[in-house]
Amino acid sequence: MDVQAGPSTSSGTSFKEKQADRMKKLRDLHQKRNEARQLNHQEVVEENKRKNLPTNFEARKRRAEWILKDDDARKEAAEKGEDYDRVKLMEVGADEAAKLDRKKKKKNPDQGFADYQQATIRQYTRLVNNMKVDHEQYERQKESVGEDVFYGKQNTILHGVHKDSKEGIDRMVQDLEKQIAKREKYSRRRMHNDDADIDYINERNMKFNTKLERFYGEYTTEIKQNLERGTAV
Repeated sequence: MDVQAGPSTSSGTSFKEKQADRMKKLRDLHQKRNEARQLNHQEVVEENKRKNLPTNFEARKRRAEWILKDDDARKEAAEKGEDYDRVKLMEVGADEAAKLDRKKKKKNPDQGFADYQQATIRQYTRLVNNMKVDHEQYERQKESVGEDVFYGKQNTILHGVHKDSKEGIDRMVQDLEKQIAKREKYSRRRMHNDDADIDYINERNMKFNTKLERFYGEYTTEIKQNLERGTAV
């Protein structure tokens, strides 16, 4: 009896071990399948997010990061008492420096007045280049709203997200006052003369009549006086 019970017990134990091993493998497969499903879902979400970003999102992000690094390097050079522009140029070769100089001249060339659209673009470019980046404020805003909203993507609503600081508003007011003062030096609007004869229907017609008067006034003065008196033939 004892001899016959031995193989039966061994066979039962072997079957349970095999079954436990199979169940363990099955649980591992389920776990791997769930992990793969989660990874696939995350990848789909990321791909959809990248698809909705603007085409120049990466370039804008790289430029913003480069500006921040350049600003940090400039501050570090100022703390050491070094001229940052000079230190930076020492690391640039002669050929590359000449290439950068040509590119800079090409970027915003002064070709004189072409039209109001080009003049507006040139003014906008000049004002943007003169702006100084506040590194700490930049990082605080980016952390508060997140990168997607901060850099802006397709269908992103930015109204009400950013709040202008008092210092920023003061800088804008000062800049506008400088523009107004500069504009007044170059152009002064003529004051309207209430006693002058009104022989025009709008401002454009007034300028046209002024030019006519300048060139032909001496020949038409008598005709105009006769028309006003009603004695013209």
